[in-house]
Amino acid sequence: MRDRPLTIISGGQTGADRAALDVARALGLPYGGAVPKGRAAEDGPIPDRYGNLVETKTADPAERTRRNVLQSDATLLVTHGEPRGGSALTRDVARAEGRPFLHVDLRRTSAPDAQRLIRAWLQATPCRVLNVAGPRASEDPDIYRATFALLHAVLGDADA
Repeated sequence: MRDRPLTIISGGQTGADRAALDVARALGLPYGGAVPKGRAAEDGPIPDRYGNLVETKTADPAERTRRNVLQSDATLLVTHGEPRGGSALTRDVARAEGRPFLHVDLRRTSAPDAQRLIRAWLQATPCRVLNVAGPRASEDPDIYRATFALLHAVLGDADA
């Protein structure tokens, strides 16, 4: 069991990022993360209800991605298939910087197996700040629901 709650960070984009923030809010976990200048997301400015997000100096999403990888202790990437676009960049930055990183492909891993995998990884990885990333909703309309359910199951467990 953790002595302090895990802090969840993400870039605030629709899809996996937003699901991570919503799980943190639902479970009362601390949350935050870097977001592009202007709080830009594909659905417009990131809503004010996500008050703990910090804007980067530019609107370039790559700046946000890099900052969240570097400011976290570990990064969890959730996808349905191979990472593309910003998800691939997240993976590449984590690898290049030697940061702890786990990619869960929900096309290849069942939800129960993914939950077990993430729990084991979090127990083995010193992590107080977890960056959660994945595709935006326009790239994967099912990723929000899948990421929310997965993270809620894992993080809602007091021993996670």
